Amino acid sequence: MAAGSLSSKFTPSKIGEWFQQQARYIIPPVLALIFLLGIWQILCSGAKPPLPSPSKVWQETQEYIWHPFFDRDAFDVSAKDKVDSPARKELKEKLTIEKGLGIKTMVSLRRVAIGYTASAIVGISLGIAIGTNVFLYRAFDPIFQVLRTIPPLAWLPIAMSAFQGVNESLKSVGLDVTEAAALFVIFVTSIWPILMNTAVGVQQVPQDYRNVSRVLRLSKIDYFITILMPSAAPYIFTGLRIAVGLSWLAIVAAEMLTGGVGIGFFIWDSYNSQKSSELILALFYIGLVGFFLDKLIYYISKFTVQSDS
Repeated sequence: MAAGSLSSKFTPSKIGEWFQQQARYIIPPVLALIFLLGIWQILCSGAKPPLPSPSKVWQETQEYIWHPFFDRDAFDVSAKDKVDSPARKELKEKLTIEKGLGIKTMVSLRRVAIGYTASAIVGISLGIAIGTNVFLYRAFDPIFQVLRTIPPLAWLPIAMSAFQGVNESLKSVGLDVTEAAALFVIFVTSIWPILMNTAVGVQQVPQDYRNVSRVLRLSKIDYFITILMPSAAPYIFTGLRIAVGLSWLAIVAAEMLTGGVGIGFFIWDSYNSQKSSELILALFYIGLVGFFLDKLIYYISKFTVQSDS
């Protein structure tokens, strides 16, 4: 029965219909991408182009594309007592960076995950507090409106100055001043959209829902779980979606200044080394990761809000 129903779902005609439906969404962006690459190829095909053409970028970065998780330290340590094969020696000579772009991206994503999670917890908590209390909202909203307009990198110097005084405490938890400052920049950049959207969402809970909760004599916990959070969830996820994009932008900019391992510092190092092809490849990495982060929050919100409804 199950096998029969399964085979009926995957008949050639239905598979063909599915591909026809998906083609409407796949073909236009593919054509647009080919058009843009063609324009880029034409503009950068002169004798001394300002930037490498797409074909040259592909030619010069293939090793970085096919070996995104190359780790020279692990490679050398694990092979210390072994004889390198000709292929491994050739790979080590081709790759001039210490770690592959995949590892650098994962390091940056780890920082984003820590800072973004902290901002989500604090932002949602404060948003609920000022959204449900008129006095707190009137007291803190003007301050938050001023703080949220400060550019992310403007926080970096003051964060590094502040963390210098607690350097020993940071070392005890495995952090240094630059790492803590980068995490703080992510936190302070992404907290404002979460906080403000949560406060608005809490304030937009329909009055009828509040009346029903009074009639049913719901406890504060039941009101929070069954009415407040489901009603405010669309606003909260809007803030979370905006914040994840801002946090990804902030970490790349912060790493360009703080150094160390990370996709942001790789861009700055490639610029200083005049390796334009590697720089362009890193930009593609950043764009793709930012796109997937946005889609991740979107699908989580879609699933959660639908479940609540």
